[in-house]
Amino acid sequence: MSNYVDGFVIPLPKDKVNDYKRLAEQASQIWKEHGALDYWECIGDDLEVKDMVSFKKLAGAGPDDTVVFAWVVFESREHRDAVNARIMTDPRIKEMCDPYNQPFDCQKMAYGGFKTLVHA
Repeated sequence: MSNYVDGFVIPLPKDKVNDYKRLAEQASQIWKEHGALDYWECIGDDLEVKDMVSFKKLAGAGPDDTVVFAWVVFESREHRDAVNARIMTDPRIKEMCDPYNQPFDCQKMAYGGFKTLVHA
């Protein structure tokens, strides 16, 4: 059976990268403790490629923003649903999700679940 991947893209103010990194490090531990197989969070570096849509444009990032590109790997969609259900009841997540103290605008986050098409 192929793995299932949750992916997300977030425009992030450049001056909030360190705050976001601390949050992501905590989140990665929680996701892995609850069963995620792998957890990646990457920060934009080479985002302007000639003749292609830039990740900054795709993410709606402003001039003072960079982009987070991230994904979490699960055994299956059912496994993802079970892991995420456990995570949403974890008190550490509730502590991290203060809507008045986030390093990014949650409403600008693009998120989706993906079936594996090719994995080499």
